[in-house]
Amino acid sequence: MPANAELDEYEHAVLVDNVLGKEKTGARKRTFRYLKELYVLRPDSLLFRALRDLWMDDRAGQPLLAGVCALARDAVFRASAGAIFETSPGDALSNSTLADAVAAVYPDVYNEPTLAKVGRNTFSSWEQTGHLEPGDRKEKIRRRPTCTPSAVAYALLLGHLEGVQGEALFSTFWARALDHPPSHLIELASLASRRNLIDFRRSGGVTEVRFTELLRPFEGRLT
Repeated sequence: MPANAELDEYEHAVLVDNVLGKEKTGARKRTFRYLKELYVLRPDSLLFRALRDLWMDDRAGQPLLAGVCALARDAVFRASAGAIFETSPGDALSNSTLADAVAAVYPDVYNEPTLAKVGRNTFSSWEQTGHLEPGDRKEKIRRRPTCTPSAVAYALLLGHLEGVQGEALFSTFWARALDHPPSHLIELASLASRRNLIDFRRSGGVTEVRFTELLRPFEGRLT
């Protein structure tokens, strides 16, 4: 879609043009609702506009970039991140571990069948972001996702929107979700700056990150 496409244009692409290849209208409507919940799909949303600005920078980074946006929008998906943060590449991870991570954040909220479904859904989501190897439905192997300058720029932006500045931007939840060492994220931030995605300077122990383009003025809202 064009960068300035409106929500109804995305809806037309899904429901009428059937770009997602769903045979039944009900499936198209349901999938579009999920996409709208996770990614907003409105140019007057800062989260989506920034995602759209960064989307074509590097196709290899799109799964992780989309994943960080989804984490910002989906509290249950975000709650499952504890299971990812507590494991390392090469470790085996089960969908029940992800369900347990959500239950720890939201105790006594979900019954057992719902938690099991949450575990399966978040299992699939973390596979799509690149944090888990494709494979068994109940157990997968952790890996590092492909991280690119655009994903780093987006994660730093989310930290900035929370009021974090400087070096601390590389240790926020969003930076941790990228699953790469801070030293590598700093290298990618420098590359993002050279691509004019962000403004990044690091000298004499002082780190400065600004978002001149991503935070350019517009009439809209954060979410």
